[in-house]
Amino acid sequence: MFIDVHVHTRSEPAPLRGGQQAYATPEYLIERYDGLGIEKAAVLPGISPECTLIPQSNEEVLAIHARHPERFIPFCNVDPRAVANSPTAPLGDVLRYYRDQGCRGIGEVTANLPIRDLRVQNLFRHVQDVGIPLTFHLAHRIGGIYGLYDDPGLPQLEEALRSFPKLNFLGHSQTFWAEMGRLETPLDRAGYPTTAINEEGVVPKLFRRYPNMHGDLSAGSGCNALRRDPDYAVQFLNEFQDRLLFGTDICAPDTPTPLVDFLCELRDSGRISEEIFRKVARENAVRLLGLE
Repeated sequence: MFIDVHVHTRSEPAPLRGGQQAYATPEYLIERYDGLGIEKAAVLPGISPECTLIPQSNEEVLAIHARHPERFIPFCNVDPRAVANSPTAPLGDVLRYYRDQGCRGIGEVTANLPIRDLRVQNLFRHVQDVGIPLTFHLAHRIGGIYGLYDDPGLPQLEEALRSFPKLNFLGHSQTFWAEMGRLETPLDRAGYPTTAINEEGVVPKLFRRYPNMHGDLSAGSGCNALRRDPDYAVQFLNEFQDRLLFGTDICAPDTPTPLVDFLCELRDSGRISEEIFRKVARENAVRLLGLE
């Protein structure tokens, strides 16, 4: 059974960006999860104006968990600009409240601010003090997009990993996973590179250097990072087997879940061991989110 560390759901139909589709409901997700072999999932509320047409409250996520406690794990979300839009905002008060209500992490952080922004640094500092992991979406530019901004080579992320060594970061998005291999051009960060990984990028180097770097393999971005070069994927999964986590990033009901089949193919063909499969599929999530 899998544990999904990244999903979005709404109790009542609410439009996605563009208004063409609605979020999957919790009950729909449970039916779909039963067919995919997913035991439970972390629900990440969407709050930032950059990515959310209608903000979702942390209370709604807690209510979803209360209705289906065996299937959904609540995350909270706090925008770096919350409370006072200030680098000294007391965000720890908010975070401790939701942690004590049962939230196991924070995210997905999608504010379109540089990681070096003092308001983002303030959020990181408080999350580290509260002691929960943080899932972030990385963006390749400022403006017209969502996600924390970093430069090619991810120097701002590296500074954060070094500055907050007790904060477990879960990296996510096209821009983050594009740097699995060396960038051919900076624009590679905006999409899904398909070239084989002939030279490592910065992502595996950050994993080696910083034990608080974890990988959220959800969505097309995480799966593409592995599928673009299956031989390198096997190496990556072996080396960082304790810090990679399965996810889907389902939003709309028809969001595809290619990572399920890819991980099963690697296991069934013997390219990764059953132990590594279990760690990525569920055991790392159990440990990181304190589900034992």
